[in-house]
Amino acid sequence: MAPEKHRNIQDPKQLRALAHPLRWKIIDLLTIEGQATATRCAEALDESVASCSYHLNMLAKYDYIEQAPGGQGREKPWRMTSYEQSWGIDFHKSSPEMVAAGEAASETFLDYELTRMKRALRRGSSEPKSWRSANRAAATVAFVTLEELAEMHTEIEAVMRRYQDRIDNPDLRPEGHRAVRVFTATTLADTDKQAEG
Repeated sequence: MAPEKHRNIQDPKQLRALAHPLRWKIIDLLTIEGQATATRCAEALDESVASCSYHLNMLAKYDYIEQAPGGQGREKPWRMTSYEQSWGIDFHKSSPEMVAAGEAASETFLDYELTRMKRALRRGSSEPKSWRSANRAAATVAFVTLEELAEMHTEIEAVMRRYQDRIDNPDLRPEGHRAVRVFTATTLADTDKQAEG
């Protein structure tokens, strides 16, 4: 069965399971490769097999991954149950436990993404010349209403989803493709006056 496309996490314990950098590395690897064993994770991520096995089991415990057909013991392959994890924290309605779990998972995720981007930037000169412009970052300030911000998110997500079928169907990937990580974020500017309401 193909993984579901999206999961909105509402359980603090499940969310806290994402507050570990190696788990994000494993999620990334399984998303790119489709499935991997603890041995393959250790090889690709420069970690021990025991450590990868432990974190694979923790991800499975909270339903982020599942066993794929075939293999046994440490050679059993794992695959994602969902390609996208998201969580929204309502600071007025969420429990303190959910707020703390959301902050921990978010900070770990952002640290992981920043580390990935820096690593990609450092190896940029060793990439083929035609791919060097793939490592790109941009930022701007937009003065928008909540409705306009929601519309912006919808438009960005629509562009990103245009290529999602290629994740679980390798036959759709064109010749010459590479896995490219796309990361977006919107944050309230520190210097902006807080609106009431």
